[in-house]
Amino acid sequence: MDAIQGDTIDVESPAEVGLKLMGNGTGSIETQTTRAESNGRGTARHLETLTTESANQASQGFDTKSALDIARIINHEDAKIAAAVRRSLPEISVVIDNVARCLRDGGRLIYVGAGSSGRIAALDASEIPPTYSTLPQTVQYIMAGGPKALASSMETNEDSRELGQRDIARRRPTRKDIVIGVSASGRTPYVVAALEYAHGRGSKTAAVTCNYNSELSGVADVTIVAEVGPEVVLGSTRMKAGSAQKMILNMITTGAMTRLGYVYENLMVNVHMKNAKLVERGIRILTQSCNVDQETAVRTIKASGKSVPVALVMLKANVDKQEAVRRLAKSDGNVRRAIEDTTLDL
Repeated sequence: MDAIQGDTIDVESPAEVGLKLMGNGTGSIETQTTRAESNGRGTARHLETLTTESANQASQGFDTKSALDIARIINHEDAKIAAAVRRSLPEISVVIDNVARCLRDGGRLIYVGAGSSGRIAALDASEIPPTYSTLPQTVQYIMAGGPKALASSMETNEDSRELGQRDIARRRPTRKDIVIGVSASGRTPYVVAALEYAHGRGSKTAAVTCNYNSELSGVADVTIVAEVGPEVVLGSTRMKAGSAQKMILNMITTGAMTRLGYVYENLMVNVHMKNAKLVERGIRILTQSCNVDQETAVRTIKASGKSVPVALVMLKANVDKQEAVRRLAKSDGNVRRAIEDTTLDL
């Protein structure tokens, strides 16, 4: 679509043409590419310039392949994910400690995402309470379209900066919190606007993306980039990009919970025994880490009030329940610090 002005022709970008065709349902146009969506050097970042939106030469003729060849191609590309994540380990470690400090000081981790990225963030947030017995509000998520978007496609909401600001504002982010934006492209208006708002309220911010020099990195204190390269199916970022994001979020929350002392050695000690499997796990944790028989483990768990961390401190430090509870309170729940009776150092 060309607009003729005098002797010149202004050629609109594909994104601008698409937006004019789509609109926002009210007659106005949400200009997602022209709203300061730059690569950090003032040049517009259009979709076709992103690594995640590039064509993958390894999967040319993909639709003509056998089932085995399809699986081989995907597997070959998936093998690149861990290496891409490895290159961002320094930034991941910074975010781990930032999250741990915020949670230790009574703050929250709030993920922000849209589409596949939002669903991955929601999955990580929802798994923390049952894994580490944290309160549900400790690790939260917001995503474009709300909880309904977990099961239904509501991707049009990701183009709205206003919705991003509104949704994060409802969580009232403060200086105690850390807000992590998750976006494969690094250009999602909903996520960018939410991170901008949180940063303006004093929250720590971080970005998890798969493209360098993204707009999201411009509003984050720390940016984690896992450049996994073009997807097997062009633009299908639920594949390599999604897998990389899942790995990174697992590292962040597992690392933070471990730094907080909810893991002892490599054991999930902050578990609440709410079913038969978890009761068995709690008993096994005590028998393995304290070198006691099953009868002693069961007796100590009963005496502890059915708390694995309390029972572990009782056995390791050779103290009664009251002293174990005191030590855990002093150490903010850090099991190793409670056993050694020292304070948390982050």
